[in-house]
Amino acid sequence: MPRTRPAPASTPGTTSAPPPRAEPVPRKLIVDTDPGIDDAVAIFLAAASPELDLLGLTTVFGNCATAVATRNALILLDVADRPDVPVARGATDPVASTYLGAIPHIHGTDGMGDGGELPAPTREPVAESAAEFLCRTVAEHPGEVTILAVGPLTNLALALRLRPDLDTLVDQVVVMGGNALVPGNATPAAEANMLNDPEAADVVFGARWPVTMVGLDVTHKANLRGADLDRITAADTPAGRHLARALPLYRAFMERTNGLDGIYTHDPSEVAYLIDPTAFRTEAWPRRGRSGWRPRVSAAARRGPTSATPTTRPRPRGRTGRWSTCASTSTRPAWSTWSCAGSADRPGVVAVE
Repeated sequence: MPRTRPAPASTPGTTSAPPPRAEPVPRKLIVDTDPGIDDAVAIFLAAASPELDLLGLTTVFGNCATAVATRNALILLDVADRPDVPVARGATDPVASTYLGAIPHIHGTDGMGDGGELPAPTREPVAESAAEFLCRTVAEHPGEVTILAVGPLTNLALALRLRPDLDTLVDQVVVMGGNALVPGNATPAAEANMLNDPEAADVVFGARWPVTMVGLDVTHKANLRGADLDRITAADTPAGRHLARALPLYRAFMERTNGLDGIYTHDPSEVAYLIDPTAFRTEAWPRRGRSGWRPRVSAAARRGPTSATPTTRPRPRGRTGRWSTCASTSTRPAWSTWSCAGSADRPGVVAVE
């Protein structure tokens, strides 16, 4: 839900009409991404949403190599008619290991479904690295920028290395990744983004900024069904035509491996959360503190799993600790997250319901 800017106050002693409703203030947003077919859906949604002020895309390895992800990010912004949004190229390898490699059987060799030749991007990425872009842009808007990370968390960890106080300047970090109470999708234990750089994830989840984790527990419940995809790809728009080219491979993979007539909306789910958090059900928990509740990302032999092991179940803290209304109908999925927020020494992390 967009924030609001208060309406001007009336002059004392005068009679006036009721003040107008507060004006929505778009949320300033940077998307750290590895496009990726579901990334494309998320980027189109973010680029078209008046609730969001898209300040830039930063790219990282994951679904494809960083060079491919950067090209795809530029192409997607061309399709979305957003030449005002810069793209900064990010890390090519994890902070403590090497890139595990692309997943062409899901996203294609071009990261966009191998549905035909992609147009060349009309511009180049900015000269700054992704970490430098994150540090500069956040510093220009202290306390206002949300970082949405839908790939491995390497760029965020590198940005913290460049500017250790960055986690005090960001409004919040929203992460597509992790699996609190369900199996992984890259290994039985790990979700793909966490597996690709568990050391970076450990840095990001341990920093001082508020973190909202929307993991597989949520995104495996939030599906675009076949009929929904047919309507989207039939649209005679640049985005509709692009997705008609990109989605068949991704859709076929979901049907073959999960028996799903449609797709999991991994990355679009987080954009939906930012547009309207009230459509999600959240609960706040500490992630550090005396309770012993310590969500962590393991970088040991079983790389990549996110886990939370409470010794005692802590009391929800603050307003975000209450369950909010969840919109759930036969045509709208029940979006749900379990938001761990607020302790004496750390802001929150979201484990999923």
